[in-house]
Amino acid sequence: MKEQKGKQEGLQHDELGIKIRSNDNPYLSADLQKKLLQPRKLSSYFIVLIESGTITYNIDLQDFTLTDGHLLFAMPNQLLTPPAKTDNLKYFKLLFDENTLALLPQQFSFLVNPLNAQTIVLDSAVKERVIKVFGILNQLFLLDKQETDTEIILAYLNTLLSELNSAYFKNREPVNLLNTNLSKFIEFKLVVETSLTEQPSINAIAEKLALSTNSLYRIVKEYSGTSPKDYFINRLMTEAQRKLRYSNTSIKDLAYELGFNDPDYFSRLFKKSTGKSASDFLPRQDLSGE
Repeated sequence: MKEQKGKQEGLQHDELGIKIRSNDNPYLSADLQKKLLQPRKLSSYFIVLIESGTITYNIDLQDFTLTDGHLLFAMPNQLLTPPAKTDNLKYFKLLFDENTLALLPQQFSFLVNPLNAQTIVLDSAVKERVIKVFGILNQLFLLDKQETDTEIILAYLNTLLSELNSAYFKNREPVNLLNTNLSKFIEFKLVVETSLTEQPSINAIAEKLALSTNSLYRIVKEYSGTSPKDYFINRLMTEAQRKLRYSNTSIKDLAYELGFNDPDYFSRLFKKSTGKSASDFLPRQDLSGE
């Protein structure tokens, strides 16, 4: 903790990489909302809790419908399509970056989603506690700007993430982030994100991670339920779908942009992976995320 406190010295409240939104600082005007409803790649961790009401978010082109006591979280590099606000919605949204996470006294294994479940359904007691902590954080950022000690904010963030980590692994054994296999899986995910359009071979990725191809297969299969090759292709196809839907890129140009030398091969792989032709994803007009 000494090292972490040292990192905090001189750090001002408004310099923390945290943002929080709720009904106390509600959605923007309809015109501004429309500009913000474009899909985007997250650069921070994202958490939304629905206190009451129903709304649908889209993460990596998959819909998640949330209602009372439901919480959704997403990680950096995932694709988020924000929804338009629905009526009678009470919610809390939180974003925080890796630098802020590094200031906390412990690690939270749920944030790497080892169980492949991006939603958490909170029971009534946990929901009540989590809402209280969200409310305190919201108050600190909304009302007490520049007046609250940074360590107090981090303490409440640590409490919130502890509650969510416990709820995520309820009736299951929490994953140790120091586990070598999980660490390698996290490294694998990072390599995928940073070299997506270069399309390195699985052998090259395994070599970069100082693993045999068999070991890499076993690790990725354990934490994602799929092979390294399929994981990479699925991530590449998700990026392709996003670009086809929300940009004016042609299928041919997109194939080259994603590292394919043969646009026809890209089209065949896209249909095999998604069950639809690439042209089926050329642009839709409704960006509401509903």
